[in-house]
Amino acid sequence: MNVLTKKVIPLRSKKHTKHNQIPIKIYQDAEVASKTVADEIIKQIHLTSKTNKPFVLGLATGSTPIKVYQNLIKAYKIGQVSFKNVHTFNLDEYYPMPSNSIHSYVEFMNKNLFDHIDIPKEHIHIPDGTIAKEDIEEFCHNYELNIEKLGGIDIQLLGVGRTGHIGFNEPGSFANTDTRLVWLDAVTRKDAASSFFSERFVPKQAITMGIRTIMKSKQIFLLAWGEGKANIISSTIEGNVTDQIPATYLQNHENCIFILDQSSASELTIEKTPWLTGPCEWDKKLTKKAVIWVANECNKGILKLSEEDYLKNHLQSLLLTNGFDVCGINEKINHSLNQSFERWDMMKNELNQNESLNTIKPTQNVLVFSPHPDDDVISMGGTLIKMVEIGFEVHVAYQTSGNIAVFDDEVIRFLQFCLEVNPNDKTLIKKYKEIYRSLKNKKLGEIDSALVQDFKGNIRKGEALAACRVCGVKEDNAHFMHLPFYETGVVEKKPHSATDVQLTVELLNKLKPRKIFAAGDLSDPHGTHRVCLQIIFDALDSLIKDNVKWIKNTEIWLYRGAWQEWGVDEIEMAVPLNPKKVLQKREAIFKHQSQKDRAMFPGPDSREFWQRAEQRNQETANHYNLLGLPEHEAVEGFVRYYPSM
Repeated sequence: MNVLTKKVIPLRSKKHTKHNQIPIKIYQDAEVASKTVADEIIKQIHLTSKTNKPFVLGLATGSTPIKVYQNLIKAYKIGQVSFKNVHTFNLDEYYPMPSNSIHSYVEFMNKNLFDHIDIPKEHIHIPDGTIAKEDIEEFCHNYELNIEKLGGIDIQLLGVGRTGHIGFNEPGSFANTDTRLVWLDAVTRKDAASSFFSERFVPKQAITMGIRTIMKSKQIFLLAWGEGKANIISSTIEGNVTDQIPATYLQNHENCIFILDQSSASELTIEKTPWLTGPCEWDKKLTKKAVIWVANECNKGILKLSEEDYLKNHLQSLLLTNGFDVCGINEKINHSLNQSFERWDMMKNELNQNESLNTIKPTQNVLVFSPHPDDDVISMGGTLIKMVEIGFEVHVAYQTSGNIAVFDDEVIRFLQFCLEVNPNDKTLIKKYKEIYRSLKNKKLGEIDSALVQDFKGNIRKGEALAACRVCGVKEDNAHFMHLPFYETGVVEKKPHSATDVQLTVELLNKLKPRKIFAAGDLSDPHGTHRVCLQIIFDALDSLIKDNVKWIKNTEIWLYRGAWQEWGVDEIEMAVPLNPKKVLQKREAIFKHQSQKDRAMFPGPDSREFWQRAEQRNQETANHYNLLGLPEHEAVEGFVRYYPSM
């Protein structure tokens, strides 16, 4: 059984092998991985302090290193480390960029690290995005000299972009480059667009440390989290050194290690097809994964696989473990795949069984958590519709308002409609003028006023209610939680707090759902899905700790769809959709008109959300069919989550 837990442990380390050219450490979760890196930095600071030499730390920005910085801050606050002898050099800065802009890396570093520790201000070095262009070359030269005067960088933290850039060394950067002004790649600017509210506002240039500068560091940690980084991590670690993927230069560094979570490592051979790298422990999960892989490689249904198919695909050890019983292996995995559909049938039949036994019908509340106001219908709209039809009392909890994802013009459009209906409403006219003036005068990156944020949230609330009506969910069963962590007005969110968890606990205790569905779609590039899921986990832990009885009989299922999809080898409950349900699901997604045609934050996938979901559901159905199972129009997949009781 594919069991998801949130237990976080380091899984494995690998030095150089036939497949990976860079040492790696894979952790189940970014939390522990980040603490490991922070602990190593603290350890090296202490060792250096004994030599009376300065400790030089190279720093990165973005969401990836934030948890490292949080651990460093925590260690400082409890007296475990002082930063008075630490000098820092940041990798890069947009150009031009005022240091007081919310988009500047000066602001980022102050907010996420420097303002919370005892590092002397004169020890902080960040490329200056405000200097005149004619002074940049001299500034960059001095930046290099300052690093050298301090004895070089002791530890350099890195992230990696989708293009394989480290710092802002984009594809085409040579190994002998130093700190300099560069042009940003189109993909990099597109990925940054959400933070700037539009790609057209993203600077086209940046000042960055060069490849040679980075490679001079005594030790390098490259951190990567999430499925969105999986492909570039695979290319970097297992591919050849090339200037088209600058991160591959790190293969030539003597003391570089990649710190990964399972998701970012998922495309590495050691994770994707570990049987090709060495001996394996053939548990049920790995056996299922291998058999499905062989079937795909041979383009056969599972029951048609032969001993020769296994042997030519290097799975002798799997056959040996199972006594060369090929038919037995095939039948076992085929049965496992069928069970995923049977699990839905079991859920579907629960209501009928209770009625036929003339028993008192237990509470049959189902609670679907939706991080944004459209994730429910995008990711499991078909299942939502079917659960309502068979008699479950379905509730949807919209965890955040989604207000930052509404274009300003949508606000004007809705207000003008309201004015057409109520042309003499003086209060409405006053609000219209206030909002119109606020949006017209809004500067780049400026946070919307509270009034505008509320209006945008109401637009998304109305769309969510319209989608509920399509799905048959009662409007009274739509719960708009407005979790506080999200309400910042910008892409970057606050860490979740006890208040977020308590609001979730209160809703759970109110509904006492027999089944909970939550977004396990952790590739969301803006991190909201990940935070929302952690809040649910923390709420469940709180209920279990308090020995709340109803939670013991509750099933918890994780869905995906907006950003990625579960693999057939992972799915534990498969819900088939006929053509009518696919169209009904599409109609529900279409009710989210502010996200239709073009979304504010589309991420790296250029398709609209309804297209992504529909095509992924159809691909899942096709995959099952190719493996020898009945053909369906589309399939939504779910994985069971088991909290620690």
